[in-house]
Amino acid sequence: MSRLLTDDEVTRQLADLPGWEREGDAVVATIEAPDFPAAIRLVAAAADEAEQMNHHPDIDIRWRTTRWLLTTHDAGGLTQLDIELAHRINAVARAEGVDLGG
Repeated sequence: MSRLLTDDEVTRQLADLPGWEREGDAVVATIEAPDFPAAIRLVAAAADEAEQMNHHPDIDIRWRTTRWLLTTHDAGGLTQLDIELAHRINAVARAEGVDLGG
């Protein structure tokens, strides 16, 4: 099992993750794709990344807006797996033409 990150570790690592913020024991982001097909491609590509990691996000899709929630349930909070998956989600979002800023 992955170890829980400290509050300082989470804060420091979120500084390198544009669009992500802490929400209790999770990190969340709302990512708006250019259009609905791009949003679906983003979810599909992120699903491939999540499956490779065996670490699966909670995802909500509303037209071209996707909302992501990451937490490590079996650890009871945030671990490095969540941070790594957030980076991978941002990478596939950029590949779909999303401007994440930062």
